[in-house]
Amino acid sequence: MIMHSHNYFVYITTNAERQVIYVGMTNDLNIRLTQHYQNRGNPHSFPGKHHCYYLIYWERYQYVLDAIDREKEIKKWRREKKIALIESLNPQWIFLNDEI
Repeated sequence: MIMHSHNYFVYITTNAERQVIYVGMTNDLNIRLTQHYQNRGNPHSFPGKHHCYYLIYWERYQYVLDAIDREKEIKKWRREKKIALIESLNPQWIFLNDEI
């Protein structure tokens, strides 16, 4: 049996003012960030409504269930804990979109 390596990402985006935090999961970070950008201003989605398309944090997983579990875990956290996670690797909240 051939095992393929897969990439799944748990990511956090924010808006231009760095006031809103959105946690998501995807198997293609570039495409997902483009979708968030194209969806900006859409009042029917949280990231669209709040213009959350600036990447500030991400983690890579090989297995989809690990990524789903991690996304659910982070989403349950209080804002302060999410901020601590972001700042552990990106203390200035630098937008990482161009690095992906």
